[in-house]
Amino acid sequence: MTSPRVRIQTADFDPRAELDALRQGDRRVGAVVSFLGTVRDWHPDATGEVLSLELEHYPGMTERAIEAMVDQALARFDIYAAQVIHRVGLLQPLDPIVWVAVSSAHRGQAFQACEFLMDYLKTQAPFWKKETTPQGERWVDARVQDDAALQRWGIAASNA
Repeated sequence: MTSPRVRIQTADFDPRAELDALRQGDRRVGAVVSFLGTVRDWHPDATGEVLSLELEHYPGMTERAIEAMVDQALARFDIYAAQVIHRVGLLQPLDPIVWVAVSSAHRGQAFQACEFLMDYLKTQAPFWKKETTPQGERWVDARVQDDAALQRWGIAASNA
């Protein structure tokens, strides 16, 4: 895969083009699993609709943290490649926000690695999220159930 494994960007992305880049003629690939997350117009802890979501990060630090988790996925699972794209800036409901894709010989390893990366991103990736609702703005924390999902991989998280 010649495109970067981790990209943090404000711009939208094309999932089909990203899938093609991930496979890039690798004849060993028998499975590609991907996850596309979009901005919802609600949040389980919110008291009204979400009008927008703004994400902030520390350039460099965020990429390094996610690169380290991609390295862990490559070490833990029998996969060939992995890619994470995460958007920052001001986003609206239905906007794509995160893309995780994994290639391998078989689907089982690809599904596990993709889920592993998403569980990490939900709790440990250094992003700060602010929702705007009709009642005002609020910062969004990782949820306790997201910590539990990460713990099944043997990674302790504390976002309570």
